[in-house]
Amino acid sequence: MSTSTEVQQDTRFFGHPRGLANLFGVEMWERFSYYGMLGILPIYLYYKVEQGGLGLAQESALGIVGAYGGLVYLSAVVGAWVADRLLGSERTLFYSAVLIMIGHVSLALLPGLAGIGVGLVCVAVGSGGLKSNATAIVGTLYAEGDERRDAGFTIFYMGINLGGFVGPLLTGLAQTEVGFHLGFGLAAIGMALGLGQYAIGRKNLGEKAKEVPNPLPSSQRLPAVGATVVLVAAIVALVLTGVVNPGNLADVVVIVVGVISVSYFLVILTSRKITSDERSRVFSFIPMFIASAVFFSLYQQQFTVVAAYTDQRLNRSLFGWELPVPWVNSINPVFIIVFAPVLAALWTKLGERQPSTPMKFVLGTVLMGAAFLLFLPMVGSGKNASPMLALVGILFVFTIAELCLSPVGLSLSTKLAPEAFRTQMVALNFLSISFGTAMSGKLAEYYSVDDEAPYFGTVGGVAIGVGVVLFLGIPFIRKLMKGVH
Repeated sequence: MSTSTEVQQDTRFFGHPRGLANLFGVEMWERFSYYGMLGILPIYLYYKVEQGGLGLAQESALGIVGAYGGLVYLSAVVGAWVADRLLGSERTLFYSAVLIMIGHVSLALLPGLAGIGVGLVCVAVGSGGLKSNATAIVGTLYAEGDERRDAGFTIFYMGINLGGFVGPLLTGLAQTEVGFHLGFGLAAIGMALGLGQYAIGRKNLGEKAKEVPNPLPSSQRLPAVGATVVLVAAIVALVLTGVVNPGNLADVVVIVVGVISVSYFLVILTSRKITSDERSRVFSFIPMFIASAVFFSLYQQQFTVVAAYTDQRLNRSLFGWELPVPWVNSINPVFIIVFAPVLAALWTKLGERQPSTPMKFVLGTVLMGAAFLLFLPMVGSGKNASPMLALVGILFVFTIAELCLSPVGLSLSTKLAPEAFRTQMVALNFLSISFGTAMSGKLAEYYSVDDEAPYFGTVGGVAIGVGVVLFLGIPFIRKLMKGVH
């Protein structure tokens, strides 16, 4: 019996393969470290030096956070390619986890912008590689038709949200009570724990997780390595010469991701390997790609504008004690854990009567815009005067919007993908998130606590407008989808 078959028949982890526990663990600790670090990163960048921060201008600080998030999702595309063509998912995940830990250690120990530069690049590339491969490996643990598969993915996603919930609580407390570097240090310790248990349990994953699905021919490997070295050298040179700097990083990431996205679409649409029906489906994905990018440019402002809002405008006093700024980032994971099963059950119950995929994109985009308009009644309430309960309500709307659009995007990209471009279509979905996340940093540069109404009104109104245009285009989009619901 092959090791893959043994793994798929294993029931040692609550009736599931033992390898699921290792993947649950590494993903939980990675999300703990990622969201824990992300919770304190914006305020670390713009707090004054005497407050333990770096003293950057707020707009530059929030731009960096958005650009960093964009790089994570761009790296997910690269991580998927490395796994498919060079190393396989299991090895790519392991090396990615090592890189994440190096990044968090750099943030904890290296002073100033050097620590930020080295740390964020390592964490971004590592998180992208881990993000794109952990899910793929979970799929290899189950044979085709195994009824445990959906339950296995549910357990795995609980790990994601558990880490996302606990991370900001602990790093935020450490930052408030001791300092930023202890907060970053906790993220590093969390990642070390995740990596340690994963390294011990790698043998539980079987051979299928190590397979390289579409190996790069040996004649192309040296040119690929050479191109990578040249690219990295060019990026380092641009940073060292100041061409790319904290002030324009968000712009650079938005432009790079935009160019890559357009190139991907052109390569697929002009290929002779796809049929006319497949080409039509790719065209139908374009408006959804745009809606997804708009959605994430607002949703990911949890870590830019909402972080600054929490710090400067929210009343965080609770029985005489002030809640740490990052604790607000733990609200969304709680809502996801509670309401994701509810919405999944609702779609299942509705069956064929549930909204079409384009309609779910409309709901997600409009709700996301509406969430920003909900900030308007609190405009002008004064420094740290906005009620906590109001922000909790707004983040609830964020979550429902996310559940309408985010899980559907990945599924849709696989349904609409031409046979010859399955991986590239999934990459396009990640690129829409990357573009939107980088835009969340770019948009945040226009936010000011002293003049909020134009910002919230414009950003929310534009998102609702995009949703309305998409709604009007649904009949045309459905026609282009050629039978895909």
